[in-house]
Amino acid sequence: MGTGKRGLIATAVAVVCAVTVLAAPGTAFASPTPSPTPSAGPALAPAKDLEAVRKKLDRLYRAAGRATEEYNTAEEKAEKQSAEVVELAEKIVKGQEKLRKLKARAGAAAAAQYRGGGLPPEAHLMLSDDPQDFLDGAGRVREGHHATKGLLGELTRTQEDLEQYAKDASAQWKKLEAGRKAKAAAQKKIEKQIAQAEKLESALQKEEQERLAELEKEAANKAQTAWLGSGVLDEIDGKASAQGKKAVQYATAQIGKPYQWGAEGPETYDCSGLTSQAWISAGRGIPRTSQEQWKQLRHIDVQDMRPGDLVIYFDDASHVAMYIGDGAIVHAPRPGRTVTIAGAGTMPILGVVRPDADAGPD
Repeated sequence: MGTGKRGLIATAVAVVCAVTVLAAPGTAFASPTPSPTPSAGPALAPAKDLEAVRKKLDRLYRAAGRATEEYNTAEEKAEKQSAEVVELAEKIVKGQEKLRKLKARAGAAAAAQYRGGGLPPEAHLMLSDDPQDFLDGAGRVREGHHATKGLLGELTRTQEDLEQYAKDASAQWKKLEAGRKAKAAAQKKIEKQIAQAEKLESALQKEEQERLAELEKEAANKAQTAWLGSGVLDEIDGKASAQGKKAVQYATAQIGKPYQWGAEGPETYDCSGLTSQAWISAGRGIPRTSQEQWKQLRHIDVQDMRPGDLVIYFDDASHVAMYIGDGAIVHAPRPGRTVTIAGAGTMPILGVVRPDADAGPD
């Protein structure tokens, strides 16, 4: 490895270690000094027990994160289905008005025939003594037949359209109700997981909570160091596009704002709420949830990522962050945390996607 590359990695390690400090309570990554056991009061939990607590908290918050994306998906579907129900209702109203007018025209035609003695137009023509009147009348009869046929056809089509609109509206309403139930179920799961995590943390003494925070930082630092040690930054040198720069500027401007599940700003965010709003601010609408961002956006090799790209985490694509360069990301981590900068390798990376797939570097 050349001197330049080694310098880049050394700088990146320093940057990521520094920014990871901002990602959680505490001020340093230094190995903690064991706290003296107080002479009075309950004994502190052994380090292995706190590590087990850390892992359990991680599982609980990850489960809350998955449920949050389920909630976001249900929310997005509900909004779409509500709009479709409204659109179908408008079509039904317009169709009913059109049908009323067509029936009025058909009624007028029937009344005209009644005023003619109930005889069809052909019979009136046969009784005419004037050949020219007969010829002129024959033309009008043909036109009348076409008009009547067209009117009846339009009446039939309008009635069929109304029946289809009603069926579609009923189907969309059922989907909407199912979506609302899914959304409510996801909300219960989120609240349950968060409540369990908060209860677990609140049971710890102050010194144990501080040690737990240090363990969280140590685990993140260890994962990031391993990721950087793989040499991945040797290949990452992509430059942000113009839109990518705007997205990064938006996302980093939100640093310090609280995480809140289901939130899309401007005061609070969840992980995909932050990334989707950042790209909307850059003029590019993207899917709302991390799973759909992973499914729908263009996949990029990790070595090719550039600032503004989205890093998707975990096998179930339940977390997303924005790459900002030098091995770092900005993201909304979890309940109880704020939008922050962290190392891109602090969580298991599923892959990278690029919202502005067709745009070149600025």
